[in-house]
Amino acid sequence: MDRLDNTIRPYAWGSTTAIPHLLGVEPTGEPQAEMWMGAHPGAPSRTARGTLVDVIEADPERELGTRAVARFGPHLPFLLKILAAGAPLSLQVHPDLKQAEEGYADEERRGIPVDAPYRNYKDANHKPELICALTEFDGLCGFRDPVGAAGLLDGLGVDSLKPYVDLLHAHPADAALREVLTAILSADPEEMAHTVAEATAACTRLGGAYAPYADIAHHYPGDPGVIAAMLLNHVRLQPGEALFLGAGIPHAYLSGLGVEIMANSDNVLRCGLTPKHVDVPELLRVVRFEPSDPGVLRPEASEDGEEVYETPIDEFRLSRYVLPEGGAAHDLTRDTPQILLCTAGTVRAGEHELRPGQSVFVPAGERAKISGAGTVFRATVIV
Repeated sequence: MDRLDNTIRPYAWGSTTAIPHLLGVEPTGEPQAEMWMGAHPGAPSRTARGTLVDVIEADPERELGTRAVARFGPHLPFLLKILAAGAPLSLQVHPDLKQAEEGYADEERRGIPVDAPYRNYKDANHKPELICALTEFDGLCGFRDPVGAAGLLDGLGVDSLKPYVDLLHAHPADAALREVLTAILSADPEEMAHTVAEATAACTRLGGAYAPYADIAHHYPGDPGVIAAMLLNHVRLQPGEALFLGAGIPHAYLSGLGVEIMANSDNVLRCGLTPKHVDVPELLRVVRFEPSDPGVLRPEASEDGEEVYETPIDEFRLSRYVLPEGGAAHDLTRDTPQILLCTAGTVRAGEHELRPGQSVFVPAGERAKISGAGTVFRATVIV
């Protein structure tokens, strides 16, 4: 197995302290948002044999296993991250596989450069994802019931929000949510900035259920995404709890440290809370306008101590082991590729000693035993 040397991405929303604290190093004062573990060409993990992209390309079947290559092709189908949100991320959705294939083909036909700031589809893949909290973790996930969203907006006492409140009461759920989100994102920017300012003052004054939106507005003053965010469920995860984000589900991470895993894609359609491109027509094609419960996941334990976060897709499978002092070793040998990440304590994976934030890549079929006292996350695929 290969010890991984991973890139930390300095996105502006990143915490300046959470990842350094996990790694046991001094903060640099700069934001450290994500640490990537995998073979994404944008920031592949490095090994003693070269980048993980190079290692896999040299012999895909040896590294990934014949079944994984037959199912997903000669590429690692998932990307594992440590995510540290010090400020809200953009409000966003991801396409399903068919939408991604169609969108990518269309933009290729139109000759839009893949690095153009107004391009929506960087690849032809979908991007389901799972976030598991390491600390208390706040986020937005899925639409509220329209009547509940109407009550939240109405409680602000802002006259310019009244039309949205009326629309949320006047239509069936999917039509109501579609019409209101469209109106918010299409509103006159100057008028919307004034509405957001009034709503921000009310959220700050009222606190309670409005407090998360006051904080969002502090980071994104005047952004229509502040109002759009109030259409979504606010959820607070405790350590060990997780959220699965499927295609078309609007969401945003607000604060906290977590382990994130996703299909190996970079396709994002933004709804707000960002200076980046917002393509309203394409967004409306992808969003699923249906109220939903956030669906907090808790791991299901097996007899051998593995705690699995069950999801409905095959590109990734995330689980964890919480190893007690003096406990037995666990054999994790599997005929699919794996990344093992330590998040607490000290554990041994094969010949490698891992401390928090350290990880290894385990090729398919490679003997893999873990022992020690700590927590290990295991990322692999289902074939």
